[in-house]
Parts: sequence; structure tokens; C-alpha cells
Amino acid sequence: MNPTVIGEALVDVLAPGISPPQEFVGGSPLNVAVSLARLGYPGTLVSRWGNDEKGRTIEDYLAENRVKFVGGADDQATVIAHGTLDPAGGATFAFNAYWQLPTLGTELDPSSQLLHTGSIATLFSSEELLPLVRKARSHATISYDPNLRPSLVSNHTQTVEQVENFVAAADVVRVSGIDLRWLYPLRSVLDSARAWLDLGPACVIATAGSNGSFGVTRAGSVEHTSTLVEVTDTVGAGDSFTAALLCWLAEHDLIGAERRAALNQLSVAQLEEALRFASRAAAVTVTRAGANPPWREELS
Repeated sequence: MNPTVIGEALVDVLAPGISPPQEFVGGSPLNVAVSLARLGYPGTLVSRWGNDEKGRTIEDYLAENRVKFVGGADDQATVIAHGTLDPAGGATFAFNAYWQLPTLGTELDPSSQLLHTGSIATLFSSEELLPLVRKARSHATISYDPNLRPSLVSNHTQTVEQVENFVAAADVVRVSGIDLRWLYPLRSVLDSARAWLDLGPACVIATAGSNGSFGVTRAGSVEHTSTLVEVTDTVGAGDSFTAALLCWLAEHDLIGAERRAALNQLSVAQLEEALRFASRAAAVTVTRAGANPPWREELS
């Protein structure tokens, strides 16, 4: 599948109550790239981080997980996300972040069959990134997760427009129910997902942690109930879900621009099976600290 992932790489500093803070390499797009590699699809992360100790930690982590990168260290300090864990393992992050698209020329790797992006990259670099995403549709399936950071948003209306532009360019959209409620507080999560489907994607999947997930396609909608597990924290669970969903689609010959028509015919039964597989990956991730996605053999 040779995936390309664009977006932030950073260091999470998690404070679990009275215990000392722990540091983990993170960032939603980086987590997706690492998750895909651990599931058997190593690719390339397009990102930036600082020329500092934490930046070198990111590079070592990518190498350990067989993820190549474009961009890498620059003069900006590596972003640090300070997360506070609640009793249920959920994390609230506070950080000041700046992200700029590395110099890529006029297009992404044309041999890549999958392009995933989202989060801070699509907030700060939308004008440069969106044309690249649209151009990549000629050779790749486009995957998108808004992974919103409201503390970094200064204009709600503008953010809604930016998000909808990326949704319209995507084939697969994974979004948290929290993000959908923040974007559209006056309508239900299901109605918002259906409205996004009308913008063009083949499927829109919304996740709600222990409350499960649901997806909508042109064939209909389906819900999946999460398996109950003992939660350490929920950091990176949505990213593991996204990567496993894309892995399932790849292994059912639904990834790549030439498979777009088939992806648009995704059945409810197929989507239910994909959600089940993706939920298993997320369930493994929440049982361990930080964004630590499963290896393929853990899902066998």
C-alpha cells in the first residue's frame, strides 16, 4: 500500500494523577503512520520537529518502527503536548503549536496508494496542503481525521469550512463524536456524519471510545459496540482505530485511486467487519500507556 502520512510529530508529556509525568512520542498523524507500519504497511511521514533532544527521540522512534520521513528537524523547537489524565484514562492536552508543511515540490510520492492527513497540519497549512491532497486523488485513496484542537482555533466558522474542504477531498473519514459535536452543536452526530457523506467520501466513521463506533456509507449505516477492557489511558486509540480501518480496506483490495469506485460501493456488512477489526486495535492501545499501537500479531 506504501502509505504517506502528513502531519505533526511531537512529544506527549502525560501526568497521570499523583504519579510523575511520562513522556511518549506522539502526534495524531505520526501515530497513524506508526500504527500502519506495525500492521504491516510501513510508509513515509511528512512532518517537522525541532533540532533538539526530543526531535532526535522522534527520529529514533520512527526508525524503530520502520517509518521513513520527509522534512524532519528545523529551527523550531519540538512541540510538547502536556496532557492531564482523568480517572477514566482520557487526556486533556494543552500546548502551543505551530506547524508548517515541509518543502515537497509540486506533488507527493505518485507511487503512494494511500494518503492520510489531519489534525494540526490541516489547521495551520490548509492552503498549501489541500491542493496537494486533491492532486493525490489521481493515484491514492485519501484518508482524513480532523482531530480538532479547539484551544488552537480562533475562528469556529473558518475551521468548519476548512474541515469540510478536506472532507470533500477525502474517500475515508474517521472523526470523533466529540469533534462532530464541537463543529455542529445544533445537530446530532449521526446527522452530521450523513451530511459529510453527501460531500463526497465513500464512508464516514465516528468513534466514541467505550461507547463504540458507527459508520455511514451509501449502502446504509452500522453501529459497533466496543469490547470492555481495562483502560490505562485513551491516548492514540483513535489513531490506532484509523490505521486498522485502513489496513482492513487494503487487505480487501479497496485502497488506491483505481479502487475508488469499489470503495464507494462498500456494503454495510463490509463496514461492520472493518469497524470490528479497527475496534480491536483501539482496545489494545487503551490497555497501555501513551500512544502505543498494536502489532499485527496482537490482532490475530
